[in-house]
Amino acid sequence: MLSLLSLLSCNGWTPAGEHIMTLWGENLDPSAVWSEYPRPQLERSEWKNLNGMWDYEIISSKDSVRKGKILVPFCLESALSGVGERLAPGEKLHYSRSFSVPRSWKGNNVVLNFGAVDCVCKVSVNGIEVGGHEGGFTPFSIDITSAIKAGKNTLEVFVEDEVRDSFWGVGKQVRDPKSIWYTSVSGIWQTVWMEPVPQNGITSLKITPCVDESCIYLKVNTPQTCPMVVEVCDGDKLLSSVEANTNDDVALRIESPKLWSPESPFLYNIRVITATDDVSSYAALRKISVTEPDEYGYKRLALNNKKVFLMAPLDQGWWPDGLLTPPSEEAMVFDLVETKALGFNSIRKHIKVEPDRWYYACDRLGIVVWQDMPAGDMDLRKGYWTGRYEWIDEDARPRCEESMACYRKEWKEIIDALYNHPCICIWVPFNEGWGQSNTVEISHWTADYDPSRIVNPCSGGNFVKGMGGHILDMHHYPEPKVILTDKNFVNVLGEYGGIGMSVPGHKWQEDKDGNKNESWGYTSTEDIAQNTKLYVEYAQMLLNMVPQGYSSGVYTQTTDVELEINGLYTYDRKVLKMDKEAVRKANEALTTVFDK
Repeated sequence: MLSLLSLLSCNGWTPAGEHIMTLWGENLDPSAVWSEYPRPQLERSEWKNLNGMWDYEIISSKDSVRKGKILVPFCLESALSGVGERLAPGEKLHYSRSFSVPRSWKGNNVVLNFGAVDCVCKVSVNGIEVGGHEGGFTPFSIDITSAIKAGKNTLEVFVEDEVRDSFWGVGKQVRDPKSIWYTSVSGIWQTVWMEPVPQNGITSLKITPCVDESCIYLKVNTPQTCPMVVEVCDGDKLLSSVEANTNDDVALRIESPKLWSPESPFLYNIRVITATDDVSSYAALRKISVTEPDEYGYKRLALNNKKVFLMAPLDQGWWPDGLLTPPSEEAMVFDLVETKALGFNSIRKHIKVEPDRWYYACDRLGIVVWQDMPAGDMDLRKGYWTGRYEWIDEDARPRCEESMACYRKEWKEIIDALYNHPCICIWVPFNEGWGQSNTVEISHWTADYDPSRIVNPCSGGNFVKGMGGHILDMHHYPEPKVILTDKNFVNVLGEYGGIGMSVPGHKWQEDKDGNKNESWGYTSTEDIAQNTKLYVEYAQMLLNMVPQGYSSGVYTQTTDVELEINGLYTYDRKVLKMDKEAVRKANEALTTVFDK
């Protein structure tokens, strides 16, 4: 057991009903874990949380079985799941639990919802297969009405996860963690829940802000078109009430609009009422765009038609005890609150899709998000990244058509799932060539599919001639450096920094016998004073690059992750490794550079 996880040793798993101490310092009650409503942008008053203790089995190709109890929604490999095992190649994971449907739901359809399951799953209720899903980062729903019965029901989930031996996105998961690659994640890792939905109930909302028209465009989807009323509120104050039909585009005009920004993250409350359904949501008036060339001859990003310098940490969203799943919402929001307190106005969500409530928190706090596609279909032995910052004629290593079909399906699902969140301003289809293929097609498709946002087609190089999008994104470690600029794009430094600092007692692995282990950073310092000094120096270098065309920066990274010790915080979030006020001032000099 890794030293940092010793207090969560799975050998002494806490039984259901007792509290579990997380590394972050919280007490978790297994009967009430992740109890917040999972989908804030389409919320119903009635729902039932299915997180908690489930039965599990690991079935190998030789039919041998390992079984026990697992705490959902924590993945099999995590300490908080109570299992802490990795699936071997060819092994499958089987979940089961019982549930009952409240009598008050009679007359409605019963819909079962999953936040995310890694990676391919089938779902059965009372022995009847009701649906499934492929891809480990997107939510899915299954109508289980025809399979349920009065009283006790049995729910089963069958999971396969081949990690890097499939075409699906995996992000940074590997079976043998090392360097920048982390522990694999298998099975359910976000909330499981069910809700009653009327037979002609609302299935989805599509919310698109238009700042220039002081308008929010709304589409309410139902199986059959029906009349509806849409209410728009400022807090509890009703601003307007619009009568329209579902499945039509509706324009919600806002008088004296309040715009969303990091300085003022204002959200309008929305309620949609039909004859049978009643859901609540929210929206914001926010515009992200590209300016004409400025006095230096370069295009810049603009938020609400005002030039903006986005300063972000690279946020990978990993936790020592939950891996991809934060121990709780409180722990998850801590990272975001601290990010703003350090003077950042944005986050690059790196190679991961978070639970929906993470984006809800960014919406409320006013944090601009760059959203990466989790990389997949990667052969680490051959590598994808050319290491060149120049225009190339074609992709370095194209994927086969079956692989690209998986990519297209998953990328579209991610955009659809996150579309309504105003915090998301930049889509990032590829990072450093990992799984990069069909770049021209994907970059143009992304920009056409969501013209309300900015596309950063190739973060970190492999710029293919003819590609679409808006951003040219370079990476350079450790210090910021002018590498390449192109006046047809917005130029950004999408990764830099990675200053490593070891904090004994707060590492994924401690040094043994006084010898340093594999923990690392792109450069290293000995203490908080040195760490802060180097961070401030790098921030000044980046500031000096603004006249040379650079318009945003991403510092690596929010926290340490496994063997990487280059975080602003230690992996357990116990130690801030820099002086907060000095970092905040350095960051704010960047985020306000276009105000001067």
